Amino acid sequence: MTANHRLTVAVLGPGGIGGLLAALLSRAGHRVLCLAGDETAKALRTTGIQVRSGPFGDFTADVEADTELREPVDACLIAVKATALDTALTRVPPAALGDALVVPFLNGVEHPQALRARYGPDRVAPAVIRAESTRVAPGEIVHASPFAEIDLTGDTVPRDRLDALAEALGTAGPTTRVLPDETAALWAKMSFLAPFALLTTRHALPLGDVRTRHREELTSLVEETAAVSRACGGPADPAQALARYDAFPPATKSSMQRDAEAGRPLELDAIGGALLRAAERHGVPTPVTARVVGELREAGH
Repeated sequence: MTANHRLTVAVLGPGGIGGLLAALLSRAGHRVLCLAGDETAKALRTTGIQVRSGPFGDFTADVEADTELREPVDACLIAVKATALDTALTRVPPAALGDALVVPFLNGVEHPQALRARYGPDRVAPAVIRAESTRVAPGEIVHASPFAEIDLTGDTVPRDRLDALAEALGTAGPTTRVLPDETAALWAKMSFLAPFALLTTRHALPLGDVRTRHREELTSLVEETAAVSRACGGPADPAQALARYDAFPPATKSSMQRDAEAGRPLELDAIGGALLRAAERHGVPTPVTARVVGELREAGH
């Protein structure tokens, strides 16, 4: 894979994030294969992907679509929820991938190990994306945030391959950078996401109400998460995390909260469960996190 030629990119899960990236890459001239269920695949083959976006404009992009990967590609972007990962991976047989990079855009910190066991240690390049993007119907994507930023990493992946993919993504639209420390990149997102997701979902309140009415609990969760991140080799700055929450619009909801409102499965184990498992491995006390995760599980999540 080189930066200056047309790539063939598979996208597993063409939803809010996957659909946005698929459409942007197609518009930039790359060949895009979306992998999804029969109904979604048929819709994408018929109408393509329609995007409404402030930064990138309103456009329709043609893509190919199938229920399973049947040929080698340069990269396979994995953009499904953690709750659907095991089932979705049956659409990507290891033998079909060729030498492709596997690029998961998943919440949590445990998925790279599982993907490396399935696809090989030097092929998995975890990515973190900051964007609010929603699939409103098969092939219809609304990108609501004024930004889309990607951090691409992968301690075991050759740097030239990361750079080539980053250039393709960056040229297509999202601001993309390659970070040298995979652990730091994944825990930087986890440290921000876990307190936000767990508390907005636990209290069924937007971030503005959580940061005022449940400030002490939010602070405790931020401090516990930072301590676990530090023990795992990631960044730890509780004051910065709280400042970021305070800067967000008060009506902001987490994706976990939106899933709970819609009755969808929650990524509770991938976020809260993974955080508690890491805390236990390193002997870091997390009493508030354990209580909140336990309350969410008792509530049927």
